[in-house]
Amino acid sequence: MPRSIGILTAGGDSPGLNAAIRAVGKAAQRAYGMHVIGFYDGFLGLMQNRFVRFDSDSLSGILTRGGTVLGTSRAKVDKMEMGDGRRMDMRPLMRDVVDQHDLEALVVLGGDGTMRNALKLEEVGIKVLALPKTIDNDVSGTDVTFGFDTAMGIATEAIDRLHSTAHSHHRIILAEVMGHDVGWLALGAGLAGGADVILIPEIPYDIEAIASSIQTRKAAGSAFSIIAAAEGAYSREDNKARAALRAEVETADDDRKPDLKARLSALDKAPRTENLADALEEATGLESRVTILGHVQRGGTPSPADRLLATRLGTATASYIADGVHGVLVAARGETTEAVPLKEIAGVTKFVPLDHPWIDSARSLGIVLGD
Repeated sequence: MPRSIGILTAGGDSPGLNAAIRAVGKAAQRAYGMHVIGFYDGFLGLMQNRFVRFDSDSLSGILTRGGTVLGTSRAKVDKMEMGDGRRMDMRPLMRDVVDQHDLEALVVLGGDGTMRNALKLEEVGIKVLALPKTIDNDVSGTDVTFGFDTAMGIATEAIDRLHSTAHSHHRIILAEVMGHDVGWLALGAGLAGGADVILIPEIPYDIEAIASSIQTRKAAGSAFSIIAAAEGAYSREDNKARAALRAEVETADDDRKPDLKARLSALDKAPRTENLADALEEATGLESRVTILGHVQRGGTPSPADRLLATRLGTATASYIADGVHGVLVAARGETTEAVPLKEIAGVTKFVPLDHPWIDSARSLGIVLGD
């Protein structure tokens, strides 16, 4: 009997997903004679057994397309929302679907949440291989994730364009870049785009320090400043407040927890970038504007670097499956790949190290990091 594999995309969309689907599928078919089944809408489609059988024609012409031809969702395999408030463990049903199709392995493309889901599927006997996809570049165990290079290019181009209007109007312009928990995207785009200030979640910022640096630039004849700020960057004051609330939640009784969690949620959802712009305008006397790049960073044609990375990881995945490897992240290591056990990286976030060369370069250039 011909060998069969399944593939799905989970979590947020990202440039390079279709390139990876194409690479896994074509390599599995041409090099190993495998049949390839794609499941629609991530783990939700796997549970519902909604699928498409890929052939050579259906895998052609998708290399350059953004998004994912399979669709995606953020469903959790062991806590799937049922629509009536219940959450159920759907892994046994997913195992039945995998057995029905006699799948040798399931390939999942996603970020940190998908890695946790992939490990949970391994726990019920589904053989899984995961590929690292996210514009945030926060998947542990891999040098880089596909989607990151494209998003960084989009954010960099936006910062490039903001320079001219900031200079013309003598303004402070804050470009809010995606990144709830990590600052890879804001740091990379800020460096490449020549930002004067870069704010990332790993370094809580001091508003007075930022204002002082802008005033120094103004006194030196530069009456404008560009700030690249990750959406998850917090001031020192807000960061302390979050830590205090989290500590309270841990020790509070059941009656107080809902109120504390609501306060924590409100703090997390506060318009931090807009508040920072207002504070800097008041402190410096310079007009401030905010540009939120948002989901535009996820869309469009993947960059050549992301196409190559997705292709390299995808073809390697087919080889690992043929060798019987599973329960791993197919990671980029230099110009090669490595099969990293999911149990080593699932739930581990790859933060920007404070001694990273990009941080060192920013400081050497006099870029203010808010500390």
